Amino acid sequence: MTTSPPLGPPAGTPAPGPAVRTPPGPPPDGRGRAVLTLSVGHACVDVYQGAVSALVPFFVADRGYSYAAASGVVLAASLLSSLVQPAFGALTDRRSMPWLLPLSTALCGIGIALCGVGNSYALTLLCVAVAGVGIAAYHPESARVARIASGGSHTRMGWFSLGGNVGFALAPLLVTPVVGAGGLGATPVLVLPAVLGAVLALLAVRRGSAAAEASGTRKAGADGRPDDRRSFVRLTLAIVCRSVVFVVLGSFVSLYARQRTGGGTAAGAAALFLLYLGGAVGTVLGSSLAARWTRVRVVRRSYVASVAAVAGVVLVPGPALYLFVALASAGLYIPFSLQVTLGQDYLPSRVGTASGVTLGLAVSVGGVLSPAVGALADATSLRTALLPLIALPALGWLLTRPLPEPALPAGH
Repeated sequence: MTTSPPLGPPAGTPAPGPAVRTPPGPPPDGRGRAVLTLSVGHACVDVYQGAVSALVPFFVADRGYSYAAASGVVLAASLLSSLVQPAFGALTDRRSMPWLLPLSTALCGIGIALCGVGNSYALTLLCVAVAGVGIAAYHPESARVARIASGGSHTRMGWFSLGGNVGFALAPLLVTPVVGAGGLGATPVLVLPAVLGAVLALLAVRRGSAAAEASGTRKAGADGRPDDRRSFVRLTLAIVCRSVVFVVLGSFVSLYARQRTGGGTAAGAAALFLLYLGGAVGTVLGSSLAARWTRVRVVRRSYVASVAAVAGVVLVPGPALYLFVALASAGLYIPFSLQVTLGQDYLPSRVGTASGVTLGLAVSVGGVLSPAVGALADATSLRTALLPLIALPALGWLLTRPLPEPALPAGH
């Protein structure tokens, strides 16, 4: 694949008839197989995003890290990823770089595999930063390829995003038994998903390229639609609000659940698993709701629902915490894939840049604030440090209120 293949019609066009009521999964054609392969590969990469949060309790218990030091590990993965993500997005707008998919997947696995080796804090930060670069390189190109393979369908893009959510959900299930049994020195075992992901990335690129060429879809940005930069900026700011809430919860919900329920490591891992599993449910639900209503309307309402859910996580004691963790995760992830396709439709001439920002930069940037939350938790309490998260979904709703639903290209 030497040039960026053309895109089909934009996401958000409801399917006619019964398909509106029951959005299908990836169909058994070339496009569907390519999206399914990309989705599994996406899971293999995002398991490493979830692995950083899943490792935090072990760094605290085994190495005696403070909240601030532990959140610094999350920052190392997020900050570098946030800084280089737009550059990768701009590069994918200029030329097709399918080789980034297997290479970036390998970087993710190597970084996390080595982060537990040795006792050096600096080495740990370096290793998770390498993983962050891999994550940054993967998402813009994979979202561009998925957009092509999906033919612009937000339902198929929802399946691609679902893969990432599943990867997040599997992270604590993978990390907890491996590191729990073998200690932090066992992290090299965690390279295995990257091996599978790299193989799937090569296969997905071949399938996506073949499907695009067979369908004769048009080039990105060739439909005459102008870029709506103002709406894209507002959408990005809303995603940042969502990112801060989700990344901070991912960093501390395991420790918080242990405090609030009096449980041990398993109680914390269960909360983290629910946080990521709820994201998978929310992504599927978001695609279904967008087949009935506009994407913007679904995004707005999900932010409103998230306010109450996040408040429940922070304020409700005892086992009920787990219910609110699941609800907050679903509410925060209902708009996830919809925001990716909205960003691509607001910037139709810069799909790679839009993907890098909505799927990568605006997601990982939440980790930049994790050390501040950790420092506040060290000075006061973890509950006090989490209280400001309640306001952020409300701010996200305010930012999305003026957003228009992107216009369809001529002829649709």
